[in-house]
Amino acid sequence: MQQPNPAYIQELMKIVNRSPFPTHLGMKLQSIKMDDAVIALDIKPIHLQAYGIAHGGVLATLIDTATFWAVYMRIPETAGLVNIDLKLNYLEPVSAGLLTAKARAIRAGRSISYAEATVYRADGKPVAHGASSLMILPERGLSLLSAKFLSSP
Repeated sequence: MQQPNPAYIQELMKIVNRSPFPTHLGMKLQSIKMDDAVIALDIKPIHLQAYGIAHGGVLATLIDTATFWAVYMRIPETAGLVNIDLKLNYLEPVSAGLLTAKARAIRAGRSISYAEATVYRADGKPVAHGASSLMILPERGLSLLSAKFLSSP
């Protein structure tokens, strides 16, 4: 198994956390490693629906984003990735505080991968759980300065 390059991960996190959509929502990629990713979001008034609870789309976006990055380190450096489905369950309404989506890759295939994520409140209680299938896009990788993987000795 190839070893992820820490310099690549740092560069990737800066790019992801400055991207327009995550910035707009206030999401942050907190960590990414082989088969795992953590996304955080502090609930603000813009995340609430008419009843004063976090909109389901916010929780779905956290799961979608976390599952994407959980699989990302398994794909070739020259490849991209796209979610092709998303299934989730809302477990409990949440109105305020820090949400953390913790994801793990369950299966990393050559063309289709599968991951799951759970969104937790700050007290550790789960508020949503979901899974996603992701398709690898050959020759659609990100162009970063650092190599994605450390070279073998």
